[in-house]
Amino acid sequence: MKAAAHGDGAESCGIGYANGRVAFPSTLGYFAPMSKPDAGDPTHEVLVLASASPRRRDLLTREGVAFEVVPADIDEHHHAGESPEALVQRLAYEKASAVAQRIGPGRERWVLGSDTVVVLDGDVLGKPRDPAHARALLGRLTGHTHRVMTGYAFVSTLAAGDRTAAHVAMQTSQVAMREASEEEIAAYVETGEPMDKAGAYAVQGRGARFVTDVAGSQDNVIGLPVDEVCRLWSKLRASGGEAAR
Repeated sequence: MKAAAHGDGAESCGIGYANGRVAFPSTLGYFAPMSKPDAGDPTHEVLVLASASPRRRDLLTREGVAFEVVPADIDEHHHAGESPEALVQRLAYEKASAVAQRIGPGRERWVLGSDTVVVLDGDVLGKPRDPAHARALLGRLTGHTHRVMTGYAFVSTLAAGDRTAAHVAMQTSQVAMREASEEEIAAYVETGEPMDKAGAYAVQGRGARFVTDVAGSQDNVIGLPVDEVCRLWSKLRASGGEAAR
């Protein structure tokens, strides 16, 4: 399986605390692989992740990112005539914006929203509704090459609701799958792994058995193009939010 090597040209996303401390709201979860900071001078930013996805948490944790989790609760419907590219970027922005508005405009915080879809022959394939739907989705994907698109957006709590002040982008990877029998697909679905995944498979898990090639970022297929996200997050922290504007 060929995939973009992790870390190629990426800037470090990790945050050291050294002499600085950062305010930490006790009502939010803290998932960074370092000790919980004390309240005090916010020398370093702590990212707010507008997602409950354990895959996105794992990817950010792997990079040493200090972050809090505040899941977004929005309507994720697909607008009529909306392209997959527009869909993932809109939903990523709306998730981040909704959480930024909930946090409020006190000290500036940056919120990361993200949305991932699987696209085959122009059709957007989301998460399976039930095991039968999971089997149907995998039946369509196996034996073909599909695209995985992830939109991501950084929204400041000082500019929530203003898309012109947000930083929104997306990345696409292509995934090739081999043919698979109905029995093999059914056995995989019975493991339960596909049930909360776009396209009903996990490339980082047992679903890898169906994958023959990944062109582009495998992290993107998992749920977040973390190298690109880290580049932008590093620039935002270094420039006070003016990066890429």
